[in-house]
Amino acid sequence: MTTDDGVPSTPDPARAVDAVWKLESARIIAGLARMTRDIGLAEELAQDALVSALEQWPRSGVPDNPGAWLTAVAKRRAVDHLRREQRAARGQELLAHDQREQLRTTQFEAPDPYDETDPYDGTDPRDGTDPYDETDPRNASDPYDGTDPYDTPGTDPRDDDNVLRLMFLSCHPVLPTEERIALTLRLLGGLTAEEIGRAFLVTGTVTARRIADAKRTLAERRVPFELPQGDELAARLSSVLEVIYLVFNEGYSATTGDDLLRPGLTLEALRLARLLAALAPDEPEAHGLAALLEIQESRSAARTGPTGEPVPLHEQERGRWDPLLIRRGFASMLRARDLGRTPGPYVLQAAIAVTHAQARTAGDTDWAGIAALYEALVRLLPTPVVRLNRAVAVGFARGPEAGLALVDELDADPRLKDYHLLPGVRGDLLSRLGRHTEARREFERAASLTRNTAERAFLLRRADALAAAVSWTAAHPGPPAPPDPRSLGRAAEEFLARDDLDPATVRSYHQTLRRLRLALGDRLPLTELTAERAERVFTTAWGDASPATWNRHRSALRSFAAWTGLDDDPAAGLTRRTSTAPRIPPLDPAGLDALWSLPGVPPRELVLWRMLHESGAPVKRVLALDVERLDLADRRARSGDTWVSWRAGTALLLPAHLKGRTRGPLFLTGRRPGPARRAAGADLDPVTGLARLSYERAEHLFKQTTRPLDPTGTGWTLSRLRARD
Repeated sequence: MTTDDGVPSTPDPARAVDAVWKLESARIIAGLARMTRDIGLAEELAQDALVSALEQWPRSGVPDNPGAWLTAVAKRRAVDHLRREQRAARGQELLAHDQREQLRTTQFEAPDPYDETDPYDGTDPRDGTDPYDETDPRNASDPYDGTDPYDTPGTDPRDDDNVLRLMFLSCHPVLPTEERIALTLRLLGGLTAEEIGRAFLVTGTVTARRIADAKRTLAERRVPFELPQGDELAARLSSVLEVIYLVFNEGYSATTGDDLLRPGLTLEALRLARLLAALAPDEPEAHGLAALLEIQESRSAARTGPTGEPVPLHEQERGRWDPLLIRRGFASMLRARDLGRTPGPYVLQAAIAVTHAQARTAGDTDWAGIAALYEALVRLLPTPVVRLNRAVAVGFARGPEAGLALVDELDADPRLKDYHLLPGVRGDLLSRLGRHTEARREFERAASLTRNTAERAFLLRRADALAAAVSWTAAHPGPPAPPDPRSLGRAAEEFLARDDLDPATVRSYHQTLRRLRLALGDRLPLTELTAERAERVFTTAWGDASPATWNRHRSALRSFAAWTGLDDDPAAGLTRRTSTAPRIPPLDPAGLDALWSLPGVPPRELVLWRMLHESGAPVKRVLALDVERLDLADRRARSGDTWVSWRAGTALLLPAHLKGRTRGPLFLTGRRPGPARRAAGADLDPVTGLARLSYERAEHLFKQTTRPLDPTGTGWTLSRLRARD
């Protein structure tokens, strides 16, 4: 690059560092992780090298091969760290040896005549050399991986294997989905926590916590930095493919926010899919995913209108589809096919995308072929979303009546109770059948369920257009009619606005009525709130809930029905349930020992858990304790009209937890409440302004912390800490 007068320009160091990090971070971290066997340490060492570049490149200039420079510095720091660790280990050995010698001297014991080792010998027992002596030509390479730490990235054939290992590690099934996604984008995408947070509409702090939790889980579970083998490979590869697919989907059709598309996520997912296909060339599903994402991304320019509104596939201007991405998708599909294996779910989805891309116009689409592909996909992956997509294809191939029949089969699936595309698809099919009033309600339901602003506006416009069509059909031109005053939505709002309901009752009733309104639509006339419809909603939403939850919602519906004066009781088909759940046993001694031995548990949690175990008191009673009511000498505190007592374990931890506080809640949250969550004066610490720790938050933290200890992987509940006779 040159300036206008022909003088070579100097690359901007900050930009060079950012660009190199995006390109090389995965390989650098992967190589370091292979050396150190610690993913957190590997990233820390790579970041140290990045800081060195920011400090040195502005003075010395950007090196000819910046990626090699970063790799060399990072590996050198890794070797230094490993040396320090070995020196520390040797120091511990020397200390232990001195203690043994002192003990022998004290007890007048002679040394062990068979002990031929000398703890002060710092040489390699194999050949008498120091493996860290760089002056010895035998140690010119990295002692941990046998490679020259100054090698150029990409020259070592194991670089690709290392990146693939890193990909499998960051997508390990032991991690929750949101942690897998965050860690993958951090380690393999080179994105910061703030960049990932912006993409998923969460704060950088939340993202950083997810990444930290993921690293801690991998360390605690001792997940090896290795490529899976044999039967494990298919399951682990499926996890990697799922993460990349989810990242792409969030960018392709954002679940929240104002915009339908988030191009940064789709492009990053596409890059990862290409990388995976290159690293695993013998896996047809990797090529299938790459083909699917290439073709899906080719439509991005045509998927939104001038104001950002969604444009359905059959209405898109196909001349705006990217032909280069389509050709790349076709090439990836051919590579998957040439491997000659039975098509997996991503290859089948790619085949569907190829069929769409081959049609010159929407009318040329081979819907019968697409429906057949979906039939094969349903047999392989019978998820409700795949079955809903099959219904769409069948609706185009065999008519809307056939598609609607398949949609109705999904109505009672609890996994789709908040999925806005279910009523959206039903509304489209009903509209094509001329059933405009029903279609309008479905579009309104879909709009109430989606959290994406652009999609909500699009669905409401469709509902308004159908309302206008209904008015015109009835020979009443003009704007859409206002909601029926006896509609479900209007009646629910008036019912909850009554003065004789206390706040807790309003919250409880609101949960029940909100679910009814989301499932049936605000415009549903009250006369159509039948027992059959109510039973379907209850079965979908709370069919697997506890008897107490079921009965609470049943009682709320009965109260609402009595207030509205409905002739037919919508709760008539809902029978009261009796509790048959077994009593949850307390933790056994082994479980308690494992809990008390967990590393890194905050002091607040340790005090709370110890007190719950030693006192046997209910969780809410312990959380209600105040500092001024503590009697440390007698190891007890008053909570309401009762006493909570504890033993020595809690007594040892309490002083450090109190930190000199004399008033306020004993257990506090870690941050001040926002204006909308202002706590009562008794629940606030008068000095810090922090609020009392809530039961929900305490339960969540306990479940998250104990997830590695629970064989089911869900975590324990606080009630299991109560010791019972």
